[in-house]
Amino acid sequence: MAKVTIDGTEEEVQDGDSLNDVCEKHGVIFGCYAGVCGSCRIKVIEGAENLSEKTSEEDQLCEADNERLACQCNIKQGEVKLEKDD
Repeated sequence: MAKVTIDGTEEEVQDGDSLNDVCEKHGVIFGCYAGVCGSCRIKVIEGAENLSEKTSEEDQLCEADNERLACQCNIKQGEVKLEKDD
């Protein structure tokens, strides 16, 4: 089991799971689920190494190194701490 903490609330997820459900549950807004709109931008505070590699969509839409698109991320294993990108 992997752990995702978003804005201070911890959730357990299966290794390899997408971040969509847990992020949506905690108020991250999704517009397209395809990495096109950028509405689901999140900040990775800790554990970036436990996430899947950045996609080309993320390279285009995420300006900072710690920004990701929740719709494009899977958690490989371990723990990740995130914040909603306001």
